[in-house]
Amino acid sequence: MKTKTPTSETIESYLNDLLRISHFKDYCPNGLQVQGKTHIKTIVSGVTASIAFIEKAIELKADAILVHHGWFWKNDDARIVRQLHARLKLLMQHDINLYAYHLPLDQHPVFGNNVQLARVLGFEIQGQSKENDLVWYGKPSQGSQKKTLQALTAHIEKKLHRAPLVIGNEQQSIKKVAWCTGGAQGYIDIAAKLGADVYISGEISEQTTHAARELGIAYISAGHHATESYGVQALGAQVSKVFGIRHIHADIPNPV
Repeated sequence: MKTKTPTSETIESYLNDLLRISHFKDYCPNGLQVQGKTHIKTIVSGVTASIAFIEKAIELKADAILVHHGWFWKNDDARIVRQLHARLKLLMQHDINLYAYHLPLDQHPVFGNNVQLARVLGFEIQGQSKENDLVWYGKPSQGSQKKTLQALTAHIEKKLHRAPLVIGNEQQSIKKVAWCTGGAQGYIDIAAKLGADVYISGEISEQTTHAARELGIAYISAGHHATESYGVQALGAQVSKVFGIRHIHADIPNPV
């Protein structure tokens, strides 16, 4: 029996419930940001709804795109001009739906960026900070090759295909790790309170170096894009599984 092609509203409702978007106060709207075709046969996932990503989605004949970084951020210019105009025009010319999920995707216990990064890196998850549940903590995998900061750094580089920037003594023993994907370097103090030997996030600021040294915790900047590539892939695969539609992940390289 042929499965009925889902509508864009059906997929949005499913994703909104799955990611519990009503529980988050975010910097952008979560859910369907731009309406396109009524029925969805192909959904293309990616980290950011950039021109390059949209062009790739068009090439892949997408009816919808699913991203972590969408549009309409809190402090953005509200006018549809320049960069946003170019992106929106291209999307609407091809009648493509845009779904975007930010903090709800970071935090989700199954498909979230933090959980998926732990899976890729082989971390044993022990919990989340009570102060901020976006910060997760646990143990590195049991392999002896990942017991020092130097070895953990090499492991991360191999898995994420990107050389991290590291603050700390490379011979330091690593027994407890804390992490939060993306631009979460500001949570390093929370990681220190958790007693982590190293904190991993996507980016680094000038003050992060001083914080790491003064708090006595190592810091690994593993890449904003690199650390947030896995949640949206897992979410796209779940949509494909539930609705029987085609899912393709399109990676647009980003050194940051």
